[in-house]
Amino acid sequence: MNGISKTLNDMTLVERSSLLDTVADALEATAEEAEGEGDARFVANSICIANTIRGLSGELAPRDLRAAELLLEQGIMLVHQFSSRVKPGGMKH
Repeated sequence: MNGISKTLNDMTLVERSSLLDTVADALEATAEEAEGEGDARFVANSICIANTIRGLSGELAPRDLRAAELLLEQGIMLVHQFSSRVKPGGMKH
């Protein structure tokens, strides 16, 4: 990344929507992978956060920015935790 990071408040509507969609897409992708591994709890948590993020992305009012930030943080951490965990064979995702 070559620029200074922006807060949601500093982003345009298009930038916000793109970020929300990207995180929701990542959650859905890791949920699919977790489903293949039989991790139903991770699937449920990921899909729930992804759906909540998608619900916000259409009409994100200024009063919703803090909630969106928290959901994005949770979603990004969940994806990170999944990608960093050790598989049964001793390898990381």
